[in-house]
Parts: sequence; structure tokens; C-alpha cells
Amino acid sequence: MTMNYLEEARQVLRSEAEALNVLADELDETFEKTVDCLLHLKGRIAVTGMGKSGHVARKVAATLASTGTPAYFVHPAEASHGDLGMLTQEDAVIAISNSGNTAELTDIVLYASQNSIPIVAITRSADSFLGRHCDYLLLQPQLHEACPLDCAPTTSTTVQMALGDALAMCLLSARGFSREDFRRFHPGGSLGRKLTLVRDLMHTGAAMPLLGPEASTMEVLAEMTRKGFGCVGIVEEGRLTGIVTDGDLRRHMGPDILSLTARGLMTPHPVCIDADALTARAQGVMEEHKITCLFITDEAGRPSGILSMHDIL
Repeated sequence: MTMNYLEEARQVLRSEAEALNVLADELDETFEKTVDCLLHLKGRIAVTGMGKSGHVARKVAATLASTGTPAYFVHPAEASHGDLGMLTQEDAVIAISNSGNTAELTDIVLYASQNSIPIVAITRSADSFLGRHCDYLLLQPQLHEACPLDCAPTTSTTVQMALGDALAMCLLSARGFSREDFRRFHPGGSLGRKLTLVRDLMHTGAAMPLLGPEASTMEVLAEMTRKGFGCVGIVEEGRLTGIVTDGDLRRHMGPDILSLTARGLMTPHPVCIDADALTARAQGVMEEHKITCLFITDEAGRPSGILSMHDIL
């Protein structure tokens, strides 16, 4: 029998997309109360689950932690053998189980209940052990799995993951978590590097090589040598109107070069960038224009900094 793989794949995706739409429509004030509880915790969030729900729980904990909400994963079986000691009365538990009757979750749920630790349940059964013993119940829609056998966790895990993302993003917004905060939590990865802003790296104040348009060639050479950027910005009435680079000096090399002023040497309308631009964008601009330095200007065209390719790399 020839399988239509594309059609089967599309059906899986449509089933999971439908589940997310149903989930969005069924969210109620319990979700808001859950966010409010987690937002005002003094401790951390322990996220737990078994099997495929456990893999989802690990991802949910990682997403929470990376977006400003301290969280960690607790394996429910390990919790029964000493890891319950991770939990404090200032923490909360997010327990994920499709059926709500996962045996391995029993000990962590009972321990949290005995110690007045809030329990958030993500399950599709309000009548289950987890559904009956939680403080905040986030119900999954009662839908079939995308698996043609209705066995492999597919739709259910997609819904669980999405609920975790929704909680994390609401907490992110409530905390006023910024791109700069995100960058600080990802200093070693490509995300951190990509989210670095020009203002984080640029040289300012006296470090900027700046002169007026009537400066002599010797003054331009001296400023270029002193500041070490291989260029000098030309400022007129407070605005950056041109730039003199070592390439400009070579192009004007001749017997009368010392009689020229910065105005005669400069390239007008230099390429500039905003201080709030990403350094990845600044690098792209430099590569596009085949230059190694960029001046940073404000809305009025006043120079506020300079950035070199070396700073980025």
C-alpha cells in the first residue's frame, strides 16, 4: 500500500493546531490565578512529570528559568528517593501528567500538600489523583492524540508544552523582563551575542575621533593616530557631516595634501547607526559597505559613539 506521507503529516499538524485553538478558547480565570501565584513566589518553581510529560517538564523549567522565573526540573521517581529535599515551603510545583494518575507523581504531590506548597496541575482529567489534589488545575482539552493509534503522546504533549510557554511568557511580561535581561541569561550562546546592543560596545566621549571641518591634514592625521580607529568624524554645528578615513588620505595623496582641510578630505554623509541597534545589524552594515568602523548618531545627527568591527568580533 502506497502511503501519502504529506497528507498524513498535514493531518497530524492540523490536529495539534486544532488542539491549541481549543485550549486557547477554554482558558479561564484559573490561568490568571495561577500566573498570579507563581509571580509572587519567594522561592522557585519545581516542574515535574514522567515519561513524555517529563521531557515536556524539563523544557518548561528551562523556558521559565531563561525568562526570569527561577525554576528547576525534579524527576518524580528521584523525588521519592531523596530529591524531595529540593522543595521548600517558598516554592511551587507544576506537575504535568496527561492522565493525572501517574503513580510516580504520588509522593511529590503528597509532600507538597503536607507542606502547603502550591501545586499547579496540567492534566486532562479533573477527576484524577492529580486533578483532585492540586491548587490550580489547568485542564488539557479532551481530544484524541494525533497518533493514528491514539496512543503515542502527540497532541497532549503539544498542549502541555504550549501551556508551559503561555505561563512563562505571561510571567515574563509581568516581570518586565527585557531583551537585555534575556541577553544576560544567555551570555555564552549565539542568542546572547546576537542580542548585544551597539550601545553596550560603543566608545563614547573623549574616545571618539572628532574634528571640525577646518582642521588641517596634520590635525586629522594626529587625531586618527591618537584615537586608533583609522578614521576621524567631521562635526559641523554639532552634527556629523563627514568622515575622513585612511583610505581618503591615500586617495588625496599628492604634493598639496598638507594644504587641504578636513572638509576637502572627507567623505560626506557617512554611514551611521543607532545606539539601540543590535550589534549583529552593525556587523551586517559594515560588511555591506566594506568598512571597519561605524559612528553612532542620535535623531539629530549628533555623534554619540563609535564602534569598530574589532569590538564586535
